[in-house]
Parts: sequence; structure tokens; C-alpha cells
Amino acid sequence: MGVHSASDTEYNWLWYGELVGAYFDRIHGHSKVVQATIHVTDRTHPSTVMLPLLWVRTDEWYNFASNPRGKVHVLMTVDESAYKGGVMGADHPIAWYHEHDGGRSWYTALGHTPESYYEPLFLAHLWGGVMYAVGGGQRLTAALPLTASGSSG
Repeated sequence: MGVHSASDTEYNWLWYGELVGAYFDRIHGHSKVVQATIHVTDRTHPSTVMLPLLWVRTDEWYNFASNPRGKVHVLMTVDESAYKGGVMGADHPIAWYHEHDGGRSWYTALGHTPESYYEPLFLAHLWGGVMYAVGGGQRLTAALPLTASGSSG
């Protein structure tokens, strides 16, 4: 699970770049912290099911060195016409997921501002990402030690 600047590190580690899905664009950078409109393109995922189709929020909007579409399943895009600083065009993914190397990877470019972590919808978005990364709706159980009789508990 990666949040915001998780795409802005480990530039020389190919596996990490594939895990995250895209690297931050160090040439074009990001916008200032401004309001923009997010298009929630998949509202069936645990991290987006609670979100409106159009989600207006304030954040720092990352550009990416390459568009991850085709390698990942895009959940949300940002409308570049709503702010200054976007260079990716009409298809500007900002949250996605995919399976990678036997595991699950989920990333959101949101979360630059401290205020984000008090927003109920953003926190629900993160929680849905956690749920996906750990196995979605699958029940997770811990192994319990066996008792002398051979049964657990």
C-alpha cells in the first residue's frame, strides 16, 4: 500500500517501480496545494465504493513519469482543467491497484496535507486500500498454537 510520496523514491530499484505502478515525474513535479476535481472511475473497489463520482478536494497533484494505465487498474483520475500544473492530459490517474509478484499493490497519490488525515472520505479511501492489500474481503485468521490434545484454542 503506497500513499502520496511512495511514488517519489527508489528510482533505481526497478522492482519497486513496478510494485508502485509509476514513479513521480521529477521533471514536471506537482501542483501547489489546490482544489481539483477527481473522477472516480471505479466505484466497486473497497477504496472507492464510498466516494462520489466527482470528488472535489484540496491536495497536491502529482504528475507521473509515465501513465500506469495498462499495467494497473485505475480507480481515479484528476481533472487537469480544474488546476494549474498538470501535464499528463485528459487521462491523469491518481489511484490504482494491481497484483504484483504474488501480492497486491494499491497506491493513491492523495494525502499530501495534514488535513487529509482528518477527512472521513479520505480515511475511508485509505482503509479500503488496506483491505485490498491484505486480501480484500477474505477472512484473515491467525494460527493458534495447538493444545496438548491437538486442537487449537
